[in-house]
Amino acid sequence: MKKNSAAIWILVAMIIGIGIGYMIFSSFPDKKSATEIAGYISLVSDVFLRLIKMLIGPLVFSTLVVGIAHMGDAASVGRVFAKALGWFITASLVSLLLGLVMSNLLRPGDNLGLPLPDIGASANLATSKFTLKDFVGHMVPRSFAEAMANNEILQIVVFSMFFGVALAALGEKGKVLLDAIDQLSHVMLKITGYVMKLAPLAVLSAMAATVAVNGLTILLKFAVFMADFYLSLFILWGLLVLAGFAFLRRRVFRLLVLIKEAFMLSFATASSEAAYPKILDALDRFGVKRKISSFVMPMGYSFNLDGSMMYCTFASLFIAQAYNIHLSISTQITMLLILMLTSKGMAGVPRASLVVIAATLNHFNIPEAGLLLILGVDTFLDMGRSATNAVGNSIASAVVAKWEGELLSEPEAAANAARIEAEQEASLAHPAQV
Repeated sequence: MKKNSAAIWILVAMIIGIGIGYMIFSSFPDKKSATEIAGYISLVSDVFLRLIKMLIGPLVFSTLVVGIAHMGDAASVGRVFAKALGWFITASLVSLLLGLVMSNLLRPGDNLGLPLPDIGASANLATSKFTLKDFVGHMVPRSFAEAMANNEILQIVVFSMFFGVALAALGEKGKVLLDAIDQLSHVMLKITGYVMKLAPLAVLSAMAATVAVNGLTILLKFAVFMADFYLSLFILWGLLVLAGFAFLRRRVFRLLVLIKEAFMLSFATASSEAAYPKILDALDRFGVKRKISSFVMPMGYSFNLDGSMMYCTFASLFIAQAYNIHLSISTQITMLLILMLTSKGMAGVPRASLVVIAATLNHFNIPEAGLLLILGVDTFLDMGRSATNAVGNSIASAVVAKWEGELLSEPEAAANAARIEAEQEASLAHPAQV
């Protein structure tokens, strides 16, 4: 009931936020005034997302180090890494291919009925540094402190893997440090619990600010494009659930129930990171052992952005269609393969999907100005992308846990969920003692 209540509060906050945003949009037709008001309204969501970003680095480091140390040796770490990466690459190919197929079938860019931006216009997105070479070099941190300060999840993962394996190799000598890091992870999760109480307010703030600036009429202008994109997302969700069902059987539906709050949070805030702590909690309740979820989830945030990748092929072909540029099947397959490589550098790049698309458009001589067409609705599209990323990473973690024999049986998972619930109730009843 409590989990349902939290999800309902988020849904109610979304609806109220849309209403408030539309009132502001109607009352202040001058976009400059509406933007200024929206800036103040978005303070709550901005603070919430900053708090989440503040937690992500220490949370990823502490949970990942403890998880790897409990695996015991480098061979176990390598095995889990290989299985997770295999899933991520397959999911990436399916996502990119689905975007390509759906864009060709639905052809949302044909007969658009909107004025096209001048071919010479620029979207002002820096794409020169967005290459596979730079990404691979960027994976290894120059400094752990720098990686934490900049919230570079992939760099934190790389350092944590070395740290966890070395700590496990120390055996009894490293036990004191391991216990301390384990306690750190519990502290970070406790802080996360406090921060999550702001979630409904943050959702209300984010939705109100977005609608106050853009209004709802912009959705009508791009109704066909957005409807086609969300139809494609629904199909992708179905494929992800079907893949989960193949390995988890009917338990996958239990997982979907557990992550609904994380799903709605990532959708409303258009941020996958906002859902990270909630997904970890949901996976705990589902029966995924923390040493798996704390390893696979951070990797997923770097390599398994299913919704974002589908959007890359879908939007690229939409822009080509809008400018009546014909791309042969072989050219489209080449585009898919290039996106397969460059999309792996999305993590930590602001508006990463748009940057990847801009780089791809330049490579195939498609006007970058086409991005100006979708910039106005990108926030609404980002909501669906972020929610899809949350679903994909949750299912990936559960499947890898199943492969590794680290997924509790249903009765064990139910008992574990009851224990977590009891601990949370005790924490609320006696906060000073926790």
